[in-house]
Amino acid sequence: MSKRTGFCFRDEGLLHDTGKGHPECPARLDAIRKAFADAKVEYVPIDAQPATREDLLRVHTAAHVDTIEKTCAQNAGYPDADTIMVKASWDAALLAAGGAIAACTAVLDGKVDHAFVAMRPPGHHAESDRAMGFCLFNNVAVAARWLRDVRGICKVAILDWDVHHGNGTQHSFYNDDTVYYASLHQHPLYPGTGYPSERGKNNTNLNVQMEWGFGPKEWLAALDTQIIPEFEKFKPDFLLISSGFDAHKMDPLASQRLETETYAEMTRRVKHLANGRIVSLLEGGYHLGALGESAVAHFNALRE
Repeated sequence: MSKRTGFCFRDEGLLHDTGKGHPECPARLDAIRKAFADAKVEYVPIDAQPATREDLLRVHTAAHVDTIEKTCAQNAGYPDADTIMVKASWDAALLAAGGAIAACTAVLDGKVDHAFVAMRPPGHHAESDRAMGFCLFNNVAVAARWLRDVRGICKVAILDWDVHHGNGTQHSFYNDDTVYYASLHQHPLYPGTGYPSERGKNNTNLNVQMEWGFGPKEWLAALDTQIIPEFEKFKPDFLLISSGFDAHKMDPLASQRLETETYAEMTRRVKHLANGRIVSLLEGGYHLGALGESAVAHFNALRE
């Protein structure tokens, strides 16, 4: 196995306290960290720096950034009742977006071959002008815009295998044919978006809806026959993965039947894309045992 796979984690992610009983909880990161330790996973540590306002404004409106900062500072409520913020959430959110950029930097600068960013809050539901679905800023979209606008990467592919459709990411790039967004997601399920007819500019948006109870066979077939051929035609220079682990059969928020090993196999099947320049970002995954094991399986498949 390669020892040049990066892992980005910051303790500040544990301080984003969503309250008792909330599925997107600090224990998620503890579960991943413990699973990595128990499996004696070797990695190159990547230190995150907070995303700058400029980084966020490539994706989000100034009013949205200001609202999130104010809501966190005042420990106030937000119109989306599921999306909780406390004072520490601001630093955590900046580091989650900044961690995505730091991981991309490490890959582009040759310090690692690929990387996994285990930070929270997650991001793929965050729209340009609103937080929703546990997400404050759209971390993967921030990274994609940074790759395009700062580092001059011509084509970026985003693969989203979180069980929920990444509405925010789709909207960020729907009219941008330099970024190809493809999503595998259960339907019907929150947030109720992501239809196959939504193809974006020059067909660079792809939604594959998975029915209730689908398992490894259906997910791998969809990846092989629909998404990978599209990405191969697109020829991305960089691949970002919105890596939710909530399609696992143990997850309480959905009804898919993926095994832990399925995440490793999906990872193997996309490693040839973008010459292996891959950064994976944590999204969902709410059964703590399955989350930790699946993250290890995914990471070890990156290292193979």
